[in-house]
Amino acid sequence: MIDLRLKVDPLPIDEPLIVRLQAAGSPAQSESDATLTEVEGDRREYELNGFAFAVYGTGDSVDGDVLMMLPGETTAHRLIRAGSGHNTFLVTEQCDQLCVMCSQPPKKYHTDLFEQFALAASLAPQGAMIGMSGGEPLLHKGRLFRMLEDVKSQRPDVGFHILTNAQHLSTADLDTLQQFDHERVLWGVPLYSATPENHDRIVGKPGAFANLERGLGVLMRAGASLELRSVVMRQNWHDLPALADYVSTRLNFLTVWAIMQLERIGYARMNWKKTFQDTSTDFEQVGRALDIATARGLKAALYNFPLCSVPSAYREFAPSTISDWKRKYLDFCLNCSSQETCGGFFEWYSEPEGFASLGPL
Repeated sequence: MIDLRLKVDPLPIDEPLIVRLQAAGSPAQSESDATLTEVEGDRREYELNGFAFAVYGTGDSVDGDVLMMLPGETTAHRLIRAGSGHNTFLVTEQCDQLCVMCSQPPKKYHTDLFEQFALAASLAPQGAMIGMSGGEPLLHKGRLFRMLEDVKSQRPDVGFHILTNAQHLSTADLDTLQQFDHERVLWGVPLYSATPENHDRIVGKPGAFANLERGLGVLMRAGASLELRSVVMRQNWHDLPALADYVSTRLNFLTVWAIMQLERIGYARMNWKKTFQDTSTDFEQVGRALDIATARGLKAALYNFPLCSVPSAYREFAPSTISDWKRKYLDFCLNCSSQETCGGFFEWYSEPEGFASLGPL
């Protein structure tokens, strides 16, 4: 598993510090660039604007990586890994839903780091696409929008994939949303059932479906790029064909409909036995949903599905989507001819509690 936190010596700072690590001899391109000056064992010393600090214990390249160091802490957050396409900012841990399968259970407090995230994004590699997640980012809509605008003004090549329940969007946001480059901002929005009561039950919030419909309407009017996300679980298993009908007739402006397998962490791990739907032994409802969507010209995809858990006729819909820092392969994957194109498994996947019918292709 790739480490997203690196050991550092504590620094005499009062505010969060953003630095970009540069190889020895590389010219500084910004005041945030720290240049490698010495390597001794697992200790790498950098110079930043006249003072030195050390980073420890990384076995892979960190050249070009962007770190956030916090006052008094001995670990740095690896916000951007220059060699990876899987970088995400956790902008808040607050949320106004309580989803039964939430992988990032909400917290009451919020630490505002939007200024630091904006700076980190401005230091990202050319053409980077950065995820923004929570919690619910739109609980801090004003700060989020200002951050997007700031980054756009400095780095129009940098894009964002924003995960949100979309319930806090209103027609007052249209002008702002229309200013974003829709090829560089993708909104990832969850919808779990076309039955309002069932969607609301899954997310633990009465009225969520109605609020979501209004938010989706705002995104549609803004011309935004939309990735609709539907996690497969026992609670919506028999709803999937009806959901496909709803999506393909009411939301056909979307960019892609992502049908997703469950991630066994957070509340999903706690509720696993009553939530996980084994699609390796029964794929019928997912198959029907895909057939309906694609027959109506909608682009659909299977996220987080190992290829061997999907019938051969539907494997073309299953790209590799699990982020590199939380992806693993099982022992039998070594003998699989499709490992290079398969997304594998989440790091916290448990074989005894997971898919019952798997094997090398």
